[in-house]
Amino acid sequence: MSTGLNLPPIVSQSMLATNDDYVTCDVRWYLDSRSGLDAYLVGHLPGAVFVDLDEHLTADPSPEVGRHPLPSAADFAASMGVLGIGPDDPVVAYDDAGGMAAGRLVWMLRILGRPAALLDGGIDAWGGPLEVRATPRLPKEVPAVPWPADALATMAEVSEMVSSKDGIVLDARSADRYSGEVEPIDPRAGHVPGAVNAPFAENLAADGPEAGRFLTPEQLANRYRSLGVDDAKTAVAYCGSGVSACHDLLAMEHAGLGRGRLFVGSWSQWSHTDRPLATGTEQG
Repeated sequence: MSTGLNLPPIVSQSMLATNDDYVTCDVRWYLDSRSGLDAYLVGHLPGAVFVDLDEHLTADPSPEVGRHPLPSAADFAASMGVLGIGPDDPVVAYDDAGGMAAGRLVWMLRILGRPAALLDGGIDAWGGPLEVRATPRLPKEVPAVPWPADALATMAEVSEMVSSKDGIVLDARSADRYSGEVEPIDPRAGHVPGAVNAPFAENLAADGPEAGRFLTPEQLANRYRSLGVDDAKTAVAYCGSGVSACHDLLAMEHAGLGRGRLFVGSWSQWSHTDRPLATGTEQG
């Protein structure tokens, strides 16, 4: 089996354009319920396959498990097989939100040891003509591989981490959701007590010619070290529903800090319980 480490977590447009072996995946998805498939059909990277976050990368949601729980190993393997993405196919995924949704697919593949990367800058980085026809691939046989336990953290484990102060819990949501000023979708506003705010959008340059692209590995390493992460093995990331937190996890790996864990249920699970929450800007 190929190892995901043969492909870095983030690749450039020039790297994609000069290699025909990649399976390009369009993972556009919108919190406001716009259709990612419609966006794909308006125009997508040549040869790209549309991957639906809700259909292919998520099990049935519920208050008990959150909005985007991981699919079973068998269901994920079946989805990849139907899409024609084999276990050794190198994947480059993109969206139009800085990698917010596409990072979920990349993270899922990488923790299974499969080669996958985010396209830095997303669809806007491509710069060439787009296709409007869907791009089917022949189905493939894909074995089901269990999700590695060391890549995941349960709600009970996160609760224990913050109570024992053993490790760092990162909240990848925006500062106003972290602080509890706004909450557009979940039943309670705020954050896991002791969690440090690490908005995924701050992994990207805010302005200048590199706006919307990932910071350099050195800049990312400095960012996460300033948040208390020297080794990502000590870190767990969460967000609203276990999607944008993957962006933080990939950024830490890109920075050379190693791999952290994902609290998949995230705030969409925690906020449906009577577990304590915090508001404001405390940083743990």
